[in-house]
Amino acid sequence: QVHVVESGGGLVQPGGSLRLSCAASGFTLDNYAIGWFRQAPGKEREGVSCISRSDSSTYYADSVKGRFTISRDNAKNTVYLQMNSLKPEDTAGYYCATILFRCPADFTNWRQFDSWGQGTRVTVSS
Repeated sequence: QVHVVESGGGLVQPGGSLRLSCAASGFTLDNYAIGWFRQAPGKEREGVSCISRSDSSTYYADSVKGRFTISRDNAKNTVYLQMNSLKPEDTAGYYCATILFRCPADFTNWRQFDSWGQGTRVTVSS
């Protein structure tokens, strides 16, 4: 069965950090770009970041630029999202998903992506 599994969420104080992981199961991530998305209760799902397969080009939503860093370790079949300087508005369920080869120009459009995981919950609160 082909799917991705997110982990690493939790409760953190404002200004804190978390590292999320997106691990592939049943396939290798080598041929895929990976997107990270988030969805807060009552809000639309939004794109956070994306990393392409070939040259590992990275893309970020303006709301997280300079605070979040996406990276990949193909040997471990895992993509990471390092989140620093977290804010209460970062509170959401975080999901990763796949798309072949490269991040699309409009990577924030989640409908283009496949193989969604169950998500991991991030809560930023004092």
